[in-house]
Amino acid sequence: MPQPPPAPPTMAPPAVPPFGAFCLYWLRLGLTSFGGPAGQIAMMQGELVDRRRWIDQTRFLHALNFCMLLPGPEAQQLATYIGWRLHGVRGGLAAGGLFVLPGALVLLALSWLAAAHGDAGPVGALFDGIKPAVVAIVAAAVWRMGRRTLKGPAAVALAGAAFLALFVLHLPFPLVIAAAALVGGLAARAGRHWFAHPHPVAGDGAGEGAGEGAGEGDGNAPEAPPVRLRRLLALVGLFMLLWTVPVAAVLLAVGTDPWLGVAALFTKAAFVTFGGAYAVLPYIARQAVEVYGWLDPGRMVDGLALAETTPGPLILVTQYVGFFAGWNRPGALAPELAGLLGAALTTYVTFLPCFLFIFAGAPYVERLIHNRLAAGALAAIAAAVVGVIMNLGVYLGVAVLLPGGSPWDTAWAWAIMLAALYALTRRGAAIHWVVLGGAAAGLLKALAASSL
Repeated sequence: MPQPPPAPPTMAPPAVPPFGAFCLYWLRLGLTSFGGPAGQIAMMQGELVDRRRWIDQTRFLHALNFCMLLPGPEAQQLATYIGWRLHGVRGGLAAGGLFVLPGALVLLALSWLAAAHGDAGPVGALFDGIKPAVVAIVAAAVWRMGRRTLKGPAAVALAGAAFLALFVLHLPFPLVIAAAALVGGLAARAGRHWFAHPHPVAGDGAGEGAGEGAGEGDGNAPEAPPVRLRRLLALVGLFMLLWTVPVAAVLLAVGTDPWLGVAALFTKAAFVTFGGAYAVLPYIARQAVEVYGWLDPGRMVDGLALAETTPGPLILVTQYVGFFAGWNRPGALAPELAGLLGAALTTYVTFLPCFLFIFAGAPYVERLIHNRLAAGALAAIAAAVVGVIMNLGVYLGVAVLLPGGSPWDTAWAWAIMLAALYALTRRGAAIHWVVLGGAAAGLLKALAASSL
C-alpha cells in the first residue's frame, strides 16, 4: 500500500534567545557597528532575520519604518524595539544600551586625547588632515541624500528654503523642522504627493510573517490596539522623573554652569533629530560654539571626525561636545572629572528620549507606519534635511577650507577634501578609510614641513 507523501515542513516561529546570549550579541554588535546606520541595519538584518531568525522579515521591516518616523538614531531605536519584542522592557534597555556603550567608551577616551593633547605636534597634525576629510564626508552625504530624496521641484524648493532659513536668516533648527513637517502634513492631507517618501513603507505585500501576528505583510494587517492614554501618561511621567532626578542631582552637586545648558541643549536636540545626526549638528554646533562657547569650530570638526571612526550611532558626537563643555568649564572639579561628567550627562539625556519613543509607540507600530499625515510630514522633513546638511557642510567648510593661514595650508586642505570627496562618491570608499587617509595626509604634511 503506497505511503502518503510526507507533509511539507512548516516554518518554525522565530526563536526567543536566552537573555545571556541575547546580551552578548548586542555587545558584539556595539563593538563592530561601524559604517553608519545603513551598515548597522544591514548587520542586524543579516544576523537577526536571516541567520538567527530571532525576528521575522515582516516585523523587522515594520519596526524599521516605525523607527524612521521617530527623531533620534534609527539603528539604536531599531535595536531597542527588537529587544523589546524579544525580552520586554529589560530586553529593550539591554539592546539599546549595549548598542551604544562600546562606542561611548571609545569616544570618551578619544575626547580626552583631543582635549589634553589635541594641540600637540603629531596629534594636531592628525586632526589637520582629518578636518578636510570630514567636510568631504558631509558634502558626500548631501549628494547621496539629495539624489535619493529630491525627486521633484517642491522637494528641491523645500531643501533650498531650509538652507536659506538656517544659513542666511539664522532661524532656529527646531522651527525649520516643524515648518517642514507642517508643510508635508498639509500636503498629504490635501492629497498632494509633492515629496517622495525616502523609505518605502513595509507591509504591502512584503511577505508573510511567522509566529505571532503572521500575515501582517499580506496587506491585511490587523488593527493596532487602541491607544491607552493612561499608559502613555505613565511613561511620560516616568521619563520626566528619570530626567529630572539625575539632572537636579548634578546641578545641586556642582552648580549650573555648564550643566544646565548641557542638559537643556541635548534634551531638546534629542526631540528634533529627524534625518540623522548630520541634520541636527549645525544646530548643536552653533549653540555649543557661538552661544555657550564650550569649544571652537575646529574642535567641533574634530569631534565629528572621531565619531565617524568609532562604532555606534553618529549622534554620539554630542558626547564629545559635552566632554568639552565640562573640560573647558570645570568649576571646582578637575578638568578630567568635569569632562567625564559632561560626557555622561550628555549621553544620558540624548538617549533617554529614544527609549521613551520606543516603549511608548511600540504597541502601535501598525497604526503609525500607515498614517498618511505622518508619512507626508516625514517626507517633507527628509527633503528639508538635505538643505540642513548643506548648511552643515558650508559651516564646516568655512572653518576648515578658509582658515586664513598660509596658501600652502589652504591648498593642502582643499587637496585632501577633493581627494576624499572623489573616494566617497566615485570609488565607494568606506568612511573610516577616508578619515584614516586624511589623518595620514596630515602627518605627511607635518613631516614635509619639518624637513624644509
